[in-house]
Amino acid sequence: MTSASRRRVQFTGPGEVEVVTEPVPDPAPDEVVVQTECSAVSPGTERLVYEGHVPETLAADTTIKALEDDDFSYPISYGYACVGTVETAGSNVDAEWEGRTVFSFQPHVSRFVTSPSALVRVPPAVSAVDAALIPSVETAVNFVMDGRPMVGEQVVVLGQGVVGLLTTQLLSRHPLRGLWTVEPSPHRRAVSESLGGTAVASSSDLELGTGHDASGPDASRADLVFELTGKPSVLNDAVQRTAFSGRVVVGSWYGTKSAPIDLGRHFHRSRMEIISSQVSTIDPSLRGRWTKDRRMSVVLDLLPTLTPSDLVSQTFSLDDAPAAYEQLSTDPSMLQPVFQHN
Repeated sequence: MTSASRRRVQFTGPGEVEVVTEPVPDPAPDEVVVQTECSAVSPGTERLVYEGHVPETLAADTTIKALEDDDFSYPISYGYACVGTVETAGSNVDAEWEGRTVFSFQPHVSRFVTSPSALVRVPPAVSAVDAALIPSVETAVNFVMDGRPMVGEQVVVLGQGVVGLLTTQLLSRHPLRGLWTVEPSPHRRAVSESLGGTAVASSSDLELGTGHDASGPDASRADLVFELTGKPSVLNDAVQRTAFSGRVVVGSWYGTKSAPIDLGRHFHRSRMEIISSQVSTIDPSLRGRWTKDRRMSVVLDLLPTLTPSDLVSQTFSLDDAPAAYEQLSTDPSMLQPVFQHN
């Protein structure tokens, strides 16, 4: 039996966060104990949880072992990006696991117990903070896979938060005709430009090349648009900026928020496709060749070339979690917060 304790972040109500101290659960013979070094906050989803904009009866995430039995009712521990070191291995676990740096989809907690099958070995060339952003990189990879950019296409990314910036960086490696990003924050626009996008402050500032809609050439529309702002009203901009037979990839999660969308004019005759993209699953049309493990192998290969830790805007101790979420909710300049656990 273990006598160690751990600290865990818990949302207790809208705008309310506490850090609780509790014993570490006893590991089974086929489990390991991991001491967390750092964990990354999901700025979009965790802001919704903090502000109370998620349906309480919705399952937190049935594809993540640590969250599969939870819904979004308070109190809830939520998060999915922990990196740490395997402290001890159960009697049925290969001792080779001990001392390994690993990633796991876990809430913000200083120690956790899990099975080795739920761990991702962090490559030696990848820092702990970069590894903590694996979910963001995986999400960006999933968006690009779902959008399927083609040679010579015009692409627009609405929203340059962390996932938007990583998506832009991946898209910049494709032979596109043009890549435009829309972001009101001057700082985020500057980062976007450095990663390969042509950044503007609003969709009305877009000046694309030659696109096509039902009536002929249209310089204001794109072949592929990603909506990654988390703001449901922006979906209307995405629809209006998409050309005839184009694609809109909706990567935002709006929670309980909604907004009217104008589908009566341009959309009605556009034959565009609106794609729901979420990282928990693989596009059904790809499942004959692609699995989540194969996608994760791509993420691990990309991590050293993307260095997502460059997008970390602030680091907090776990004890400062209440202040971190308050700032996340009120400070539009915050990009990627990370908790340090030791």
